[in-house]
This record gives sequence, structure tokens and C-alpha cells, in this order.
Amino acid sequence: MSENDSNAQIPENGDAPRGELALITLAMPADANPAGDIFGGWLMAQMDIAGGITAYSRAEGRVATVAVDGFTFHKPVLVGDVLSCYVDVLKTGRTSLTARVEAWIMRRESDRQKMKVTEGTFTFVALNNDGTKRLVPPVT
Repeated sequence: MSENDSNAQIPENGDAPRGELALITLAMPADANPAGDIFGGWLMAQMDIAGGITAYSRAEGRVATVAVDGFTFHKPVLVGDVLSCYVDVLKTGRTSLTARVEAWIMRRESDRQKMKVTEGTFTFVALNNDGTKRLVPPVT
């Protein structure tokens, strides 16, 4: 499956994911409560991983999450949903970067319509091997 999967429909409201596709995964029964709703913590972890992948690439090395702000859960994620996380770097500082992460799903039993389920802002700090802050390289 790719970001430009021609079988995936644009949401009815015309909204589309912002940023680059950083992660695709499947919501599994082990990640859900007895009602079949995926735990919010699992979803936040997937978004942190997606943001970390992008931050690692941009910072050219080790990063750590130092803050998460403005988390909004719009819709539940269910067992069997395909989760895609999109990352948009909003700001790059001397030693950190801030990224907006959006989580979108396609329901397995639907017409493959994408729905935004969650979004949040993550701040990552670039680290040396010894865990001290380091400069984020300039964009080349």
C-alpha cells in the first residue's frame, strides 16, 4: 500500500493528510479493549514512532521526544483498521524540531475511505551518542 494508493478515497469533507507518510500499520486485537476500540496510548505510541522516524532523518541521527502538545482524538480506531501516520515538520531550532503528526485510518469493512482519527504536535531533541544535546544540521 502506498500514500498514493488509487483505491483509497479522499475524505468526504475534502480534507487530506498533511505531511509525508511515515508509518503504516494494522490495529490488532492485542492493542484493544474488550469492546474492540484501540487504546489511545497505542495510537500515541505509533504517532511518536512516525514522528521519530521523520525527526531522525531530518536531524541526521538520534532524537528523543521531549514534549507532546495539542493531542485531539476525533474518532475511535478499531481492530482491523489500517493506520497511516503523516508527519509535517513545522519548525527546526538549534537542537530540536517540532512536527505535526496526523493519524488516518481506512476501515477494513468500508469503501476504503480515509478518516483522520487523531492529531498532535511532537517536539524532538537531537542527541549525541552520550545523550547530550547536539545541533540539528542545516537543510542542504
